Amino acid sequence: MIKLYTDAATRGNPGPSAAGILIVTPERQYQLQAPLPNQSNHDAEFAAVILGLKQLANRGLTTGILQINVDSKLVVQSLEKRYAKHYQAIVDQILALEAPYSMVIHQWLPDRQNQGAHHLAQQALTHLNDC
Repeated sequence: MIKLYTDAATRGNPGPSAAGILIVTPERQYQLQAPLPNQSNHDAEFAAVILGLKQLANRGLTTGILQINVDSKLVVQSLEKRYAKHYQAIVDQILALEAPYSMVIHQWLPDRQNQGAHHLAQQALTHLNDC
């Protein structure tokens, strides 16, 4: 099973944003940070998932079972329902990126259980401010 942990950090709402992505496979672990455009925290949380899925694809990790772990209830509920009133285009994009997997599990985690991705997002946001 591949485990994808994502989180977003936003300064202001909307404001400068960044994503933290942690990929865990049976063979190895990847820690990634990425700047995001100025946006709301909700938009950034969805964007972090999209970036994480694209990173999986870039590494050829697109088969088997995927567990997506996020600390945004909105993201998990939207993906489980396959619907989000204000985010449908983003939900559809995520669902398309999930299509190659035999099974996808969407898991909500409390903030304290998503610390790896959270710290990566915070580091990326801090780096944006330093530039």
